Amino acid sequence: MGEPRHHCKLWLLLLALAPWLHASTGAATTFTIANYCAYTIWPGTLAGSGTPQLSTTGFELGPGQTVRLAAPPAWSGRMWARTGCVFDAAGAGVCQTGDCGGRMECRGAGATPPATLFEVTLGKGGGEDFYDVSLVDGYNLPVVAIPRALRGPGACNATGCLADLNRCKYSSEHLMPALPLRAIAGSDDHGVWMDGAACPTELQVVYGAGAIACRSACEAFGQDRYCCSGAYGTPAACRPTSYSSVF
Repeated sequence: MGEPRHHCKLWLLLLALAPWLHASTGAATTFTIANYCAYTIWPGTLAGSGTPQLSTTGFELGPGQTVRLAAPPAWSGRMWARTGCVFDAAGAGVCQTGDCGGRMECRGAGATPPATLFEVTLGKGGGEDFYDVSLVDGYNLPVVAIPRALRGPGACNATGCLADLNRCKYSSEHLMPALPLRAIAGSDDHGVWMDGAACPTELQVVYGAGAIACRSACEAFGQDRYCCSGAYGTPAACRPTSYSSVF
């Protein structure tokens, strides 16, 4: 397996840039994926049900490099970044985070949690596009998505998670009920350095000397109250917890 990844000095590690023409033109959307970190990542893509896979479903992306991928109207799917990967000449291998079946090309396999996900559903025939950055399956890298229209009126908001949750060890006993999600920098009374919300120790995926990802409480503990299942399977019963406040 590859060397443990070093923490990036920039908040923004992966930029998913989605420019498009107005959906009614029938033109394809182009996703520009850029790596703003000092180490290599391996983005993966997965098409939603009923839509085709993109021209590549997994590739290597070095520091400062960008890749553009075209998607047809009404395409839906997700993208994410893998870290700490090693592949052989045949494309078989393994990644420390975000692995998709041990292959360079994911070929219809999704990311193994924890992984930060960019999710998108493109409109068709004048319909709206929907997109988000999700931490429902945990977190491995900061991601931001910035949509840009190539022509026509209107503007859409950027979205994403800029904080690096892996940067410090921070026990859940210090979490406040309404921990802010905005990026902050500072030190608490115990001298713990924070960059936005921090991953609780019990959710951390550790490799070598530090955390490389942050699991969801559902994945870590498998309890109904964290997974919104069983007796907690309704919006009224499934309430925020100290762990969900991190995300």
